Amino acid sequence: MSANSAETPLPDAVAAPGESVVLSVHAEGAQVYECKVGADGKLAWAFREPIATLFADGKTVGRHYAGPNWEHSDGSAVVGNTPGATASDIPWLKLEVISHRGSGVLEGVTTVQRINTIGGKLEGPCDKAGSFKSAPYSTEYVFLRKP
Repeated sequence: MSANSAETPLPDAVAAPGESVVLSVHAEGAQVYECKVGADGKLAWAFREPIATLFADGKTVGRHYAGPNWEHSDGSAVVGNTPGATASDIPWLKLEVISHRGSGVLEGVTTVQRINTIGGKLEGPCDKAGSFKSAPYSTEYVFLRKP
């Protein structure tokens, strides 16, 4: 875990008491948005998917993409889920792992935290339905395991 992650007090909604850290990585990428007609009948940017590279000790160790999925370079992967998340924002959050693939460092992970987020939120008008725009972001993902 990075020093910054270790010193950051987590809100109750993100904390995972009793769980141990399996892996902490830094991510750099983009949040991709699509211009869609909203419930009010107006065009607005709607979150579509994340695309990010995962780093540990300055080296690429995996990727993060829609699902949300996290794949480690050792072949292990997890899929997370967070009920009621706001799609147009990238707040700190805690996701429960709902499935695993492969064996490796992510095997047995039960929770993923997204903390120390920078950027990723897209605002402003969109004028063509079906168009896409990306907002760069960085964050720390912490992978945890219940005892």
